[in-house]
Amino acid sequence: MRNTIVWRHVICFLLSLAGFTGANSQPGKPKPLEKSLLWEVSGNGLGKPSYLYGTIHMICKDDAALGDSLVTAIQGSDRVYFEVDMDNLMEMLTALKDFKMKNDTTLADLLSKDDYEKVKEYMESKSTLLPFSKLETYKPMLASSLLMESGIGCEESVAMEQLILEVAKKNKKRVEGLETMSYQASIFDSIPYKLQAEQLLKYVKEGGNQPGADKQFEEMIEAYKAQDIEKLGQFVSTDDGGLGDYEDILIYHRNRNWVEKLKAIMPGKSLTIAVGAGHLAGEKGVIKLLRKEGYTVRPIKYKIKMERVI
Repeated sequence: MRNTIVWRHVICFLLSLAGFTGANSQPGKPKPLEKSLLWEVSGNGLGKPSYLYGTIHMICKDDAALGDSLVTAIQGSDRVYFEVDMDNLMEMLTALKDFKMKNDTTLADLLSKDDYEKVKEYMESKSTLLPFSKLETYKPMLASSLLMESGIGCEESVAMEQLILEVAKKNKKRVEGLETMSYQASIFDSIPYKLQAEQLLKYVKEGGNQPGADKQFEEMIEAYKAQDIEKLGQFVSTDDGGLGDYEDILIYHRNRNWVEKLKAIMPGKSLTIAVGAGHLAGEKGVIKLLRKEGYTVRPIKYKIKMERVI
């Protein structure tokens, strides 16, 4: 059970990390989206509305709140969708092998001896969910995500996806995923392991001790609490972690796939779909892609009674 909890957190954070990479880097200044994390999807032949919700992973417990409108949306939905099925323990355990680097590659193969020792020493000094002896065989983006998680700066943190999952299960809602966990893991095979290792090394050398890191994280949390998904996109587009050439793999291609799947599964039922907020922002985000398909996508205020933003 402990390993299951560990990997549920790991997968959540990896997906959130991908969802916040260059999400708003389109040229020009198109009309920004309204401030909201919860969006109603209707029209275009739908008999029932569905709801989109933008998540952020590893938020301090004091800052975590779903809002009455989101809870009401879940209660009225037929199913709840995440990026992956967060309630499928068998799929999660089966996918663990897919997070390992191929061909028995380890971190020591990707870095110089001195750089490897720096990363090893740094990671062994931190409290992460997995020991370095295990972690060095997994894709380096996993190590980066765990370091970020360990540096969140509060005694107790929670995963927004976990809170949503608890509400869904309490209300006996069927939980599904837009993608499989194995597919998620395969995405990181498309990014050279050496590049991932170099970004991990950069974090160890600079990011982990960067003076403004805590302040930037606080500003990101404030933007999330203000439900400003476009501003969240701006945060990540200014520092894409060297992964700018892989935006389409990490975000846009997946956004397009999700919209195609939603077109097939939304008719005849009401869904609540919770994905990383970065996937909602921008011209290639899920919200504007759905609008281009003819759906009406409206922001919902966080109040006890759902109220559309005019």
